[in-house]
Amino acid sequence: MALFRTVSFAESLPTVEGEGVMLRAPVMADFMEWATLRNLSRGFLTPWEPTWPADDLTRSAYRRRVRRYAEDIRMDQAYAFFLFRKSDDLLIGGLTIANVRRGVAQAGSLGYWMGAPYAGQGYMTAAVRAITRFSFSSLRLHRLEAACIPTNTPSVRLLEKVGFKREGLARQYLCIDGIWQDHLLFARLDTDGRS
Repeated sequence: MALFRTVSFAESLPTVEGEGVMLRAPVMADFMEWATLRNLSRGFLTPWEPTWPADDLTRSAYRRRVRRYAEDIRMDQAYAFFLFRKSDDLLIGGLTIANVRRGVAQAGSLGYWMGAPYAGQGYMTAAVRAITRFSFSSLRLHRLEAACIPTNTPSVRLLEKVGFKREGLARQYLCIDGIWQDHLLFARLDTDGRS
């Protein structure tokens, strides 16, 4: 029965294209560009992310990250993408579909980050639209969920703009920057239509 099928990407994730953006799986060759962008954006990102490990921006930590991404894909548990600007192939952020649940749920959770110099320029809007289409067509998910801290107004606006519906508030949902934080819960269904 199709409802219980899983997806298999034997070699690597396909490239996902959106308006002015391209998403593809992270590879070791991306390390320097990724580490530079994350370091440059540290102050911009840390209020919205889990506490960074002390070695987060090292090559060895990145290698472990890429291996984990590959294992997550193999196990159909998560799908990580780096976000590139199409005009110059510059790394500008990343998106992950995590916590993939099959069986009767057919759901996953969307997370994303944007490098500080590229925020507010519409790139993430295009990327979330593209990854949402990919989630419903290629991964055959029925439901894509997202959560954000209520004070993260740009993220709230982004999710609403691309058709996610607010479903509620989860108290102390995730430990962000070392503090258990409440999160607004959003979801989009494959039956919600295009946005």
